[in-house]
Amino acid sequence: LAQFVFNDHQIQKHFELKMWVYVSDIFDVKNIVAKVLESATKEKPADAEMDTLVAKLREKIQGKKYFLVLDDVWNGDHRKWCRLKEVLMGGARGSRIVVTTRQEIVARTIRQESVAGIIGTVKSYPLECLDEDASWSLFKQKAFERGQEPENSSIVTLGKEIVTKCL
Repeated sequence: LAQFVFNDHQIQKHFELKMWVYVSDIFDVKNIVAKVLESATKEKPADAEMDTLVAKLREKIQGKKYFLVLDDVWNGDHRKWCRLKEVLMGGARGSRIVVTTRQEIVARTIRQESVAGIIGTVKSYPLECLDEDASWSLFKQKAFERGQEPENSSIVTLGKEIVTKCL
């Protein structure tokens, strides 16, 4: 869903700067800032102190309307979110940040007023798991040529075993 929004033509036209950062379970603010800077500049920043990274990122986003996706966030540490919020200030009015997470604690943390200022009004969109039939259909689309079920029954059996493990 977030990728669909990120790649939407209207988003391309509306924002001067688009950034996507995969966060995962290690919520290290310095590392996230470095990744945001890399996404913004398309260059890996040299190992630098936090203050240097922050200055470079602020220079890049200053006055620009940006769209940032923080993908697969697992950490709801309020202090770290407040620090990240401080760093991301400075973009133009209308900048947006989308956070994807599987953790309700993260959604609750970013809804808090002290954090939500930069992210804005936060609405959660919990996604349901696919059932077995929908999972098999998706697997066929991605794994097999033209999305067709193969004639070889052992490959079908193996594919269905993989799908079952993913449920």
